[in-house]
Amino acid sequence: MLKRIGVMGGTFDPVHIGHLRMAEEALEAFGFDELLFIPAADPPHKTEKSLRAFEHRLRMLELAVDAHPKFRVSDLEGRLPGKSYTVITLGRLQEEYGPEAELYFLVGLDAFVELDTWWNYRELFERARMVVLSRPGYEEEDVGLFLARKVSPFYEMDRNCTSFTHPTLLPVHCMKNTHLEISSTLIRRLSSQGRSIRYLVLPEVLRYIEKNKLYRGLSNPVQ
Repeated sequence: MLKRIGVMGGTFDPVHIGHLRMAEEALEAFGFDELLFIPAADPPHKTEKSLRAFEHRLRMLELAVDAHPKFRVSDLEGRLPGKSYTVITLGRLQEEYGPEAELYFLVGLDAFVELDTWWNYRELFERARMVVLSRPGYEEEDVGLFLARKVSPFYEMDRNCTSFTHPTLLPVHCMKNTHLEISSTLIRRLSSQGRSIRYLVLPEVLRYIEKNKLYRGLSNPVQ
């Protein structure tokens, strides 16, 4: 049997319990052998000054998943030159894991319907199965519309109405998940105001943030 590898990318500035809960539910639903968290080193949609250093974001992830038997953190994008493009990251993961591994890329529905703004986005559907996580204000029908208009009209909903399949491209799976009204933006704003972020992040991450004063005094915590 192929080894199932879940992949969750993001800036994780900082990682919070919403990220972790989504990952846990996806791991349970798809039976991943492991789930990789990959912090973006130099995402094309953000400026370097708007992010905490890659090393800080990587370390917070390591602290957050340390006790989980199947969660892993990868510094892959920190080792790659230039901008952090998901297509390149997935290609490198394919090389590292080999043909015996099957990659599942987790993406929120809000981000999925904007994939056409990502670099070489159509290649994503050749490199990994997509797991589209539900988001408030978006419907599963949005997945089918995006696929038909932006990727291929030959994607079809399967009999269980949970996945879209294609003759040559990889499947796209829809997953309902718990919606927690937590965001990294909220955490940065609260921290910049000197307010509590307890119970929004794990205790280990909270201690790291406080020790390193990561978000205190931010002039624009929304970025």
